Amino acid sequence: MKRHTLFICLLCLLATTTARADSLVPTLDQGEALRASQTVIGRDVGDYTLLDRQGRPVRLSSYRGQPLLVSFIYTGCFQVCPGTTRALAKAVTTAQEALGSKAFQVLSIGFNQPADSPGALRSFAAQQGISSPNWEFLSPPGNSVAALARDFGFSYVATPAGFDHTLQVTIVDGQGRIYRQVYGAAFGADELLQPLRQLIGGNPRPSDSRLDQIVERVRLLCSVYDPLTGKYKVSYGLVFEIAGGLTFLLWIIGFFFSEWLKQRSAKRRASA
Repeated sequence: MKRHTLFICLLCLLATTTARADSLVPTLDQGEALRASQTVIGRDVGDYTLLDRQGRPVRLSSYRGQPLLVSFIYTGCFQVCPGTTRALAKAVTTAQEALGSKAFQVLSIGFNQPADSPGALRSFAAQQGISSPNWEFLSPPGNSVAALARDFGFSYVATPAGFDHTLQVTIVDGQGRIYRQVYGAAFGADELLQPLRQLIGGNPRPSDSRLDQIVERVRLLCSVYDPLTGKYKVSYGLVFEIAGGLTFLLWIIGFFFSEWLKQRSAKRRASA
């Protein structure tokens, strides 16, 4: 009986110790993280100087003028960050096929400093097969990580296993303002295409010629998402509809112009 009682006491002590240990493990407050992420929408991102994979200084302001996708990662992550980066790469490839390879830019920022050095980010990018010239991996100074994360509405908490952090891709407009947050470890390309189409369609790049802007808008209007392939394709039926509508409009304009000329000619003959 005494042994049985002692065994029960040991089990209770172990359960109490485990519960206390679990309560001491820091966790990310999901509600607060979501609030922080949504609060920054519409706000300007500060100008920070970071290092690219070659160790060269890069200012965030140098990416203005085009939409920008920003993802925070840490290179010591062996599952979630590599998985989200590969999912983002797939969506980016689809978006580039629909909008053009130079329509927007992508940044992955290593927030675990000093571990996420330029060399570590260079190795991480190579391991994930990221070779797009419009996708850079940046390493911020350790003393600016907290402010940088706040600007993007990114939350993270150090844990014994690494970090708990927000899984988000932040979409920044060409003026450096937060436009949209996209959440999750995996997402469809349409979640990026919709806001990117809005930004590009509503704010043509200043360097584009008028003809380039018209072509870009036609591409934006005529690309249709195919859920079976996960890609965007040009809807030629819509192209024909637009062409037919323009042809009809030109015919109507020509008809009324011709009638106006006839009436003018008739008035001249009557007055003569």
